[in-house]
Amino acid sequence: MITGYAQQESPGRGPYGDVRAYDVRSGREVWRFHNVPRPGELGNDTWEGESWQDRMGANVWSVMSVDVERGIIYLPIGSPTADFYGGDRKGMNLFGNSLVALDASTGRHLWHFQMVHHDLWDYDLPAQPVLFTFRADGRAVPAVAQVTKMGFVYVLDGVTGQPLFPVEERPVPPSEVPGEAAWPTQPFPTKPPPLSRVSLTREDLSRVTPESADVCRALFDRSTGGSIFTPTGLKPTIFFPGLHGGGDWGGGALDPQTGLFYVAANEDGAVAEMRATSPGSPLPFRWQPRGEDLWFRDANGWPCQAPPWGTLNAVDLSRGEIAWRVPLGVVDELAARGVAKTGVQSLGGAIATAGGLVFIGATVDHRFRAFDAKTGEELWSYRLPASAHANPMTFSGRDGRQYVMIAAGGGGFSRDLSRTVSDTLLAFALPD
Repeated sequence: MITGYAQQESPGRGPYGDVRAYDVRSGREVWRFHNVPRPGELGNDTWEGESWQDRMGANVWSVMSVDVERGIIYLPIGSPTADFYGGDRKGMNLFGNSLVALDASTGRHLWHFQMVHHDLWDYDLPAQPVLFTFRADGRAVPAVAQVTKMGFVYVLDGVTGQPLFPVEERPVPPSEVPGEAAWPTQPFPTKPPPLSRVSLTREDLSRVTPESADVCRALFDRSTGGSIFTPTGLKPTIFFPGLHGGGDWGGGALDPQTGLFYVAANEDGAVAEMRATSPGSPLPFRWQPRGEDLWFRDANGWPCQAPPWGTLNAVDLSRGEIAWRVPLGVVDELAARGVAKTGVQSLGGAIATAGGLVFIGATVDHRFRAFDAKTGEELWSYRLPASAHANPMTFSGRDGRQYVMIAAGGGGFSRDLSRTVSDTLLAFALPD
């Protein structure tokens, strides 16, 4: 049994988030991987001075995946603590924000790929790595796809960790916070294209209603930032595509026959600033939302960037292209005014079936939907008692019929403005 480790996200010091393997019969610890490398280990030199010592975070809070045939386990590792201030941990901070491949029997490091250097944005690797066969130029390569909160999908060779599409280290903005040292570049995959917008300008603001346009322009003009790797500064900074942007812990669903990878993606920006703390605090600065409201939204709670606010994406992993993209979800009040297909925020993933369908709940509009897997056409929807922030499952019943089931619980940090909660499991099947 190989398990991650739950931790709080601040302050910076505390217990390590090591991944551990146990013998399920005896309870004996078989191996332990140091997600924050100790002295003499690979990656320790990416932590300046003694900043590696008692460093919380860099833990696996999401779902690991195993290549059973090759005996490889893939660890989607989160960000080091504290999430938004790294002045006490200068350096690239391996293995934070990295996909790490280990020998599943021994815990031996095979390879790693860091997707965010010196994270200052809480860009944890949020979802399970998805294993697939990459097919191009007559090759069939065992591969792994990793979704991220930035909206990027990294496609890597599952055995070597080498990118199967070029990844470019591009310059990103520095930090203005005293003592901070943002890493000067970040890795941008050239393919597939981002699932979410990675920057925001005044021209990109919402105009779904005149009131929204006024509020959003005023909020934008009082703030700075708005790009994917702009560190939070000493005045209100737009953080985009946001804490729950891109693909989140619902992850992606793969159709192994077509090679299409289905991912729900968000754009839900935040506005925050770094504020000095009082003497004696564990860190000299803390991340503080603007006023009482964190989100970059209007008075109705609608995002301040122009729609779509949430999408369902079909990614051709072997070609590195978006096969189709459609808005996911609806704001009923706006639809009644003739503003349709805005998409909404979602938290949860999809499943793909051999019958050519993609099922997904996830959205804050309390719907469960089916899409045509080839075209993205929405075929069917059902209004749930609450939002379904879960991944669906499908099974064959004792009666021989195929069922699709979803848990509709609502609640959590789903950003559902209605605050509706439920405890309902719903099963669906085709008519007799």
